[in-house]
Amino acid sequence: MAMNETEGRFLVLHEFIKAAKNRLSPNIWDYLIGATETETTLARNRAAIDQVALRPRVLNDVSRVDTGTDFFGHRIDLPVFLAPVGSLESFEPGGGATVAKGAGLARVPFMLSSVSQPGLEETARNATGPKIFQLYVRGGDDFVDDHATRAIAAGYDAFCITVDTAHYSRRERDIAKRFVKSWRAVAQGMDHQAALNWDDIRRFKDKHRIPLILKGIGTGEDAEIAVRAGVEVIYVSNHGGRQLDGGRGSLDVLPEVVEAVAGRAKIMVDGSFSRGTDLLKAVALGADWVGLGRLYLYGLAADGANGIAQLLAILKDEATRALGLTGVTGFAQLNRSHVHMGAPIVTMPHVHSAFPLLREGY
Repeated sequence: MAMNETEGRFLVLHEFIKAAKNRLSPNIWDYLIGATETETTLARNRAAIDQVALRPRVLNDVSRVDTGTDFFGHRIDLPVFLAPVGSLESFEPGGGATVAKGAGLARVPFMLSSVSQPGLEETARNATGPKIFQLYVRGGDDFVDDHATRAIAAGYDAFCITVDTAHYSRRERDIAKRFVKSWRAVAQGMDHQAALNWDDIRRFKDKHRIPLILKGIGTGEDAEIAVRAGVEVIYVSNHGGRQLDGGRGSLDVLPEVVEAVAGRAKIMVDGSFSRGTDLLKAVALGADWVGLGRLYLYGLAADGANGIAQLLAILKDEATRALGLTGVTGFAQLNRSHVHMGAPIVTMPHVHSAFPLLREGY
């Protein structure tokens, strides 16, 4: 059933953006929306999505649409997850615990970053649905093993290692303001992340009995190596444009990764996915689950756990209508025949180009 369009504090997604900006300090706002150097990779994330058009089919019975899918043995309401974000407590005091509550309300998974508070155990205690722990490697084998053991004990469904942060990037919005995040200022052991290699991944798979996700895969070649190493989930990501500048948009990368994986692993993707139609495009091109980053942070900053739940309810409504108008009753029916590649871009891509009404003052 379509959501009520006349009731509620938030009725469209861009209203969360305005509310979040009003509540956050200028430094944290820039940290949220910013990317690396020229912010080209960020813009290409959105451009890649906008250059895919939908090919709707008609005269199918779409009176009942189900947006749900499976996620590590759980039934979830949308093929999305809340992507890992450092320093969640900067956006709302409860940090990861609040995100866990919001994800539970919305019946979607979340992925906790190792550089967000209140830590993996406390966050897990606030979760009512599927959850994943994501690690930045700041120590040797013992460091990794300790976090994996704790995540398994706390009931996390999978473990994620980020692999695209061998060097910390130059985020010029922060640098120009001389703004240093508190967790960044005290970070130790980043040389371990730079030294991370495929032998470490194979060692992890040999030692730990928890599904492994590699976040930050950007080529089919690396996806192939990961699958051969036994990795269960390939996570296509360029860190929201916050690591390597001048890279490709995530949706441009996705098809070659899907081809390389050839059904041997599940596939996640993130990178400026902001609307219900964006989810259709990603799934049609082979993604199993789509990560939301900045988008859910707007809900978190605007109204905590309830803000996340309200935002995802609107996103679900958008996706429901888009599926029906495309002529399918669920995400599982989507395939490459439902998309057209190379469509012209009508809005100059930037961090908020998915919300053109913001420019018009709505």
